[in-house]
Amino acid sequence: MLKRIGITLGDPAGIGPEIIQAALMSGELPEADYHLLGTVEGHSLGKPTAASARAAFAALEEAARLAIAGQIDAVVTGPIHKARIYEVGFEFPGQTEFFAARSGVENFAMLLTGGSLTVALVTAHLPLREVAKELRPSEIVRVGLLLADFCRRRGGTRIAVAGLNPHAGESGKLGREEIDVIEPAIAELNRSHNFFSGPFSPDTIFHRAVTGEFDAVLCMYHDQALIPLKLHAFHAGVNVTLGLPFPRTSPDHGTAFEIAGKGVARPDSMIAAIRLAVELAESNA
Repeated sequence: MLKRIGITLGDPAGIGPEIIQAALMSGELPEADYHLLGTVEGHSLGKPTAASARAAFAALEEAARLAIAGQIDAVVTGPIHKARIYEVGFEFPGQTEFFAARSGVENFAMLLTGGSLTVALVTAHLPLREVAKELRPSEIVRVGLLLADFCRRRGGTRIAVAGLNPHAGESGKLGREEIDVIEPAIAELNRSHNFFSGPFSPDTIFHRAVTGEFDAVLCMYHDQALIPLKLHAFHAGVNVTLGLPFPRTSPDHGTAFEIAGKGVARPDSMIAAIRLAVELAESNA
C-alpha cells in the first residue's frame, strides 16, 4: 500500500508552493500518495501578510490533525515566515516544537541530514553564552538515544560526539565540559548502545564524518551543527524532528520571498525532504 505523505505549502507568499510543484514534477520522487495541505489563492508572491501567515498556520494544524489521526503516514512542511506567523498566534519557536506539542511529545530533538553528513543538536535555539550552562549529561544522553534510533533505522551505528570547546577542551586546559559533562554522557550511552565515541575536536570531526568514518555527529549547539551541514549540503539539507509518532521532515531553508515566483528557486532540498519522509514512513511499517 502506498504511503500517504502530507505536504504543507508553507507561507504561500514564499517559494514553498513552487518548489513543491517542481519536486512533484521532477520524476525524482518515490511512488506515494501525496496530499497537498494549504492554499495559494489570493496571496501575492514575495509579499507576506497576516493572511498568508494564517494560511501557513492552518496547514500546519491540518497536517498535525491528519498525522495524529493516522490519516497520513508522514508530514513534509514547507517553509514559514516566523515573524509573520508569530503575529497570528503561533506560540512556538518553530515547526519542530509545534509538532511535538500537538503530538504530546516532550522527548524530541532536531536533526539535519544532507549529502554525507547527519547532525543532531543537544541544544538548539539558545544564545551561545547560555549553552555551557544548559549542557547536561542527561540531555546529551536523551538526544543521543534519539539519534541512535534514527541511525539504526537507516543502517548506521557509528556516532561521533563533538566536544564543546576548541580542541575538545585540551584535557581541561580550555574548559572542563568534555571531562565533567560529555564524557560521562558517552559512557552512559554506550551502556545500551555501543555506537558512540568522542568527544572529538569540533574542527576535525565533521570532515571525518563526511569522508565516511562516522554515520552521524552529535553536536552540542545550533551553529556547531548547522554551519558544517549547510557548507556541505546547502541545497540538499533536510530537517527532521526526532521523537514524533510519525515522520516529519522539511527542507533546510526559508521562504526566500525575494525570489518567489521568479523561477529560480531550487527544489533540491524539498525533493530530499519528501524522499526521506517516504523512506521513514516505510521503515515505520
